[in-house]
Amino acid sequence: MNHPPQQIDPVSKAKVLLEALPYIQRFQGSTFVIKYGGGFMDDPDLELRLRVVKDIVLLAAVGIKVVVVHGGGKAISRAIEAAGLKTEFRDGLRVTDEASIKIVEKVLNSDINGEICDLITAQNGRALGMPGNTIFHCEKWEESDASGNPVDLGYVGRVTEVKTALIESAFASGYVPVVSPIAQDTTGTSYNSNADIAAAHVASALQARRLVFLCDVPGLLRDPADQDSIISTLTADAVNGLKEDGVITSGMLPKVDSAVSALAAGVHRVHFVDGRMPHSVLLEIFTDEGIGTEIINT
Repeated sequence: MNHPPQQIDPVSKAKVLLEALPYIQRFQGSTFVIKYGGGFMDDPDLELRLRVVKDIVLLAAVGIKVVVVHGGGKAISRAIEAAGLKTEFRDGLRVTDEASIKIVEKVLNSDINGEICDLITAQNGRALGMPGNTIFHCEKWEESDASGNPVDLGYVGRVTEVKTALIESAFASGYVPVVSPIAQDTTGTSYNSNADIAAAHVASALQARRLVFLCDVPGLLRDPADQDSIISTLTADAVNGLKEDGVITSGMLPKVDSAVSALAAGVHRVHFVDGRMPHSVLLEIFTDEGIGTEIINT
């Protein structure tokens, strides 16, 4: 049996707008960095991506300077597999050889970046695609195994600098910059960089008011098996304790570590929200209670 769509009473609509008003006034002219990533990027339901994009377009429309930094792990894995190559990860980082980096660069700089820009444009926003190798300088990622032996991850880079002038110029022209996590070293060689870390570097360099990570979970969960155990607010100095207790693990580690680094560099607050939840960014930023996790300085 079909049910008619639920009608929201006009007074309730007005209350929602009035609740958002002080936040809109407070954040007008501020910089927000949105880390665009998570399972919704690969969902066949285009409406999921459109909901996120509509949030981004609305933020820009009310005078917030928005930067989108995106990932694209699953799309990269599919493209590498289609090329007959193998994917290997070490400590969450993709081992990237010379053949793979060419695929990674195309997927991130062209395919995914282009789709996000097209979606923003389709909602009457103004998007400017920025290949990450025009924005990020990097050095080759170096690490060692448990025995102290060097581990070569190939073309994986550690971001060392963000060219903020290009982003600021995009803001001045009324654009939403959409940046991929490809970085470039001093010789002009392209490297794959972790998108969470890249987003945190952008937020730090721009002294952003907010850094928002879109995730596949409602926020940081005290009990991963309980979706209702969201930690609404967390101080940066409490993070190590949660790591030791096993609350923060695996895929959340680079996000949380990047959040703490960004806060130490001057970013005001960092948020973790579920990219699959309708309008999660707006609910987290423009309502009194929020819906995800925010990390703040002590």
